[in-house]
Amino acid sequence: MGATTVESPQLTGQPAGFKTAKGDAVMNIGVGKQTRRAYGFDEIALVPGALTVDPDAVDTSVTIAQIEMRVPIFGAAMDGVISPSTASMLGKLGGVGVLNLQGVWTRYEDPEDVLNSIAQASKDDYVPLMQKIYSMPVQNALIVKRLRQMKSEGAPVVVSCTPQVAEDFLPQVQAGGADALLIQSTVVAMRHHSSSGKFLDLPRFVAQANLPIMVGNCVTYETSLELMKIGVAAVFVGIGPGAACTSRGVLGVGVPMATAIADAVGARNDHFTRTGKYVPVVADGGMVVGGDICKAIACGADAVMIGSPLAKAEEAPGRGFHWGMATPSPLLPRGARLKVGTIGSLKQIIEGPSTTDDGSMNFKGALQTSMGTLGALTIKDMQQVEVVIAPSILTEGKVYQKAQHLGMYK
Repeated sequence: MGATTVESPQLTGQPAGFKTAKGDAVMNIGVGKQTRRAYGFDEIALVPGALTVDPDAVDTSVTIAQIEMRVPIFGAAMDGVISPSTASMLGKLGGVGVLNLQGVWTRYEDPEDVLNSIAQASKDDYVPLMQKIYSMPVQNALIVKRLRQMKSEGAPVVVSCTPQVAEDFLPQVQAGGADALLIQSTVVAMRHHSSSGKFLDLPRFVAQANLPIMVGNCVTYETSLELMKIGVAAVFVGIGPGAACTSRGVLGVGVPMATAIADAVGARNDHFTRTGKYVPVVADGGMVVGGDICKAIACGADAVMIGSPLAKAEEAPGRGFHWGMATPSPLLPRGARLKVGTIGSLKQIIEGPSTTDDGSMNFKGALQTSMGTLGALTIKDMQQVEVVIAPSILTEGKVYQKAQHLGMYK
């Protein structure tokens, strides 16, 4: 799936540095613009080989940013998904919950009433309410308090913030005992031109911070490789595929996830070949059911970050709702509030037992079973399985499920 990349000839309408996977056809969308085909999870399928393995014998563990994970799942740094308590719960289940340092937990001493108001707001009142709620300033003391609360539970402490505030927050992140910091924005780039505003010197920040720095989000080989070269602990891949995100509609920006992951994996593999340093790739967004997680890892990801599937947990702070991180923007809100409902405990969603037949629960079990079926003993083996382009994979033979809104079509 494009793990090896080559630079294509410079052609009319093609951006400088344009790269395409070996064997990819460069196509025209018109006389003056060239393009290539990109693929999402719904367009690919995983192919079993000559070996199968008992699912109980497979190893789903990975190590990212010096954190050992029994399950390769990060909980997205979104207020409807991760609170200090759910971060601790997910950590004990083998994953990592990432707390949003610019969310309600660092703006309000007791955010319960705020979360209730978000859940109860009408569609018309929702965006103005969110803008008002998130206009409350972040309190440095609350950052330290929340991190120490998470630390006291014995689970990994990982937090997220945007590049604009990373330097300001770093002392509090360190004082709170964080294990890693994720610097995350809609689109991250190594170079930035601006006539105003604060810009983070990312290479200097990564070099001087005394804890692992993970960075996202990107969707290209070039940016992934540049980030890896400056020593980041992991690269997060995905722009706009999240269930609540509307950036693709508002901005028109993004690359389907299967291709985005494969391009970043190509950068990871090339960087490892040249330097001997392995930088994990985390697929962020666009995964709703267990099969999506399996496909992301088969495309080469080391782990995934998910939001809406965990927002369905009984313990999730969103009260059955899930909302985008860019919704509170005072200038250009980008993120819907979705009613996702509640389907079971966080434990059931991560490791079962499942009470649904649509793949929305027991993600660890789904990954173990898929790995066993594909003959993959480890995550590294899973990254090597055959992937085929299969546009009919979700529709072939599923007429009754679709007509009756059952199974895959609930």
